[in-house]
Amino acid sequence: MSSAGDDRAPRVRPPVAVALATVVFATLVIFGFGMLSLALDEDVIAMPGLGQVPGILSLSIAAVSFAVLLAIALRQSAPSFWAVAWITPAVFLVYLATLWIGAVGVGAGIAAAAAIAGRVATTWFGAVPAGAAAVAAWGGMALVRTRADRPRWPWEHDDDE
Repeated sequence: MSSAGDDRAPRVRPPVAVALATVVFATLVIFGFGMLSLALDEDVIAMPGLGQVPGILSLSIAAVSFAVLLAIALRQSAPSFWAVAWITPAVFLVYLATLWIGAVGVGAGIAAAAAIAGRVATTWFGAVPAGAAAVAAWGGMALVRTRADRPRWPWEHDDDE
């Protein structure tokens, strides 16, 4: 039997949940961009000669910001799912800002970089990092908040019948 103090402890520790959720976030963004690009027959960044640096930079910085924001949200004694409501737009804005910075950094110009970030923000491609942040943040919260035990086969129970 477990004591009352054990029932209150989370099954998954916050640092582990942050790591797992961050990997899920990055994976969902990469998968989502790939599938959406395939379905629409368009590039995520539709500017020839720009290269991969803006996309890699924006996803990397967005993943780091996601991890930091989720870690802050999970530091509370009773983390709330409402944190997803501020993590999602914050990560989305970081993604767009670093996409713009990355495009300017590789020589696209301020107006062209704004057009790139604006296109991503106003098309289905913008829904990908926002949706991935929402799903992954909710999953990270659920890992810490859920007190469920692992599934067991009927013969694994400790009951003596």
